[in-house]
Amino acid sequence: MRLSLSAAFVATVLTAAVIFLLRAFPFLLFSKKDPPPFLRFIEKYIPSMIMAILIVYCLKDVRVTVAPFGIASFVGIAVTAVLHLWRNNAMISIFGGTIVYMLLRLL
Repeated sequence: MRLSLSAAFVATVLTAAVIFLLRAFPFLLFSKKDPPPFLRFIEKYIPSMIMAILIVYCLKDVRVTVAPFGIASFVGIAVTAVLHLWRNNAMISIFGGTIVYMLLRLL
């Protein structure tokens, strides 16, 4: 089924509105009061948990017993960690580690 231009426009506007409202909801809800302890826990620990899960996911298919022994993956992760500790900037860390990993994969 093909959408007309106006239907695609309406769908895009509605999707943008829903996303905007979902992202604004926490700010609207907690603008006058502090969030509950459960949300403070999530805010503090979930980012590092997600990063650990992503590292495990990235390394799940690495074969360390066969050349090149996953060197590109481990160096990419190390570069990402060093860049993040050095600059504390997620974008620099992610792009830097990805670029190093991709360059090592080309070799």
